Amino acid sequence: MKILIVGSGGREHTMAWKLKQSPKLTKLYVAPGNAGTADIAQNIPIGVNDFEAIKQLVLEENIEMVVVGPEDPLVNGIHDFFLEDPDLSGIAVIGPQKAAATLEGSKQFAKEFMMRHGIPTAAYQSFTVDTLDEGYRFLETLTAPYVLKADGLAAGKGVLILEELEQAKKELKSMLIDEKFGNASTTVVIEEFLAGIELSVFVLTDGDGYQILPTAKDYKRIGEGDTGLNTGGMGAISPVPFADNVFMDKIHANIVKPTVEGLKKDNLPYKGFIFIGLIKVGDEPKVIEYNVRMGDPETEVVLPRIQTDLLDLLKATAAGTLNEIELKIDDRTAATVMLVSGGYPEAYEKGKEITGFRNVQDALVFHAGTQLKDGKVLTNGGRVMAITSYGENFKEALATSYTNINTVRFDQMNYRKDIGFDL
Repeated sequence: MKILIVGSGGREHTMAWKLKQSPKLTKLYVAPGNAGTADIAQNIPIGVNDFEAIKQLVLEENIEMVVVGPEDPLVNGIHDFFLEDPDLSGIAVIGPQKAAATLEGSKQFAKEFMMRHGIPTAAYQSFTVDTLDEGYRFLETLTAPYVLKADGLAAGKGVLILEELEQAKKELKSMLIDEKFGNASTTVVIEEFLAGIELSVFVLTDGDGYQILPTAKDYKRIGEGDTGLNTGGMGAISPVPFADNVFMDKIHANIVKPTVEGLKKDNLPYKGFIFIGLIKVGDEPKVIEYNVRMGDPETEVVLPRIQTDLLDLLKATAAGTLNEIELKIDDRTAATVMLVSGGYPEAYEKGKEITGFRNVQDALVFHAGTQLKDGKVLTNGGRVMAITSYGENFKEALATSYTNINTVRFDQMNYRKDIGFDL
């Protein structure tokens, strides 16, 4: 089978690595890809939202399945583009249609979906520039900390958690009037703060049946001890030690099942991954957010633990036969640490040569922001590379990743040395 993966990050490299293991794969393409995917697939320099160029590639190369990595093309309707084109409608697309992708595209839409289907989440209200004063008054009814979320896509950085009421009011004004996050913050969701420990649950669904994939916990902030600015993710661990069978049963009954059934009831066609960001409050799981794709860097610890052929899982997703597949999971823990550019998540330089990564032993290297130029591998983003290792527990897995990081070099390389500190 010929497959195209759309995207260029660590998530897409991990997917390519996993699909490459399938005996049923005949050729793998990644658009646009990175220096890591170039080793195992054919990179095609096409942007993720250039649907016409993607169409041309799919038809020229007789590609039979398109796996969409990032949220942008899903929210922009790539699946619908395929369904509405007679030349493409027979091609399998892994990722929800546009209406269902609004679960990630709009925080307000996601909140309304959860309320409608009785899925536990924080209380909230939404505000626009016209209701700024009402937003101020709503903030005054809450106790600190205050949670402000840009309604639209803000590359994982549109959530602010603030301790001071006046600061929260100032940031609300900045988001709505000064367009701090551009169009993403024309509507802002303010919600009650939930105290607890976070985790992510991943579901693969064909719109009817579903499989619950391994849990993961990622670390978003740039600084040790979860301090500093939010990033796209600095590391992750799978499975989550505190997610025991009793807790997972609650997640299944109260969140996963009503989510998949809610999509059906609301006529939101969904074939693909659902990322459910959760928080454990006491002994109860509550939903923080939905994403309509796999997370990054969580993919780098979730997929390495899946022993079932990923191509079989994706074919069954497209065919609507996912319940017939047995999902086998590696019992070991996987842990990943992200190497990032100096200055990230603020201004940083690209084009730094990366060396030593081919000397990594007993660990997996997944490229994120890298490019191949004149035979050299160079940095090409804020998050550059993820080092994933297995272990009997997360401490053992992390020790292997950290040992291997010592062999990798690029100018101003930065990483967190405390992944898993809160477990």
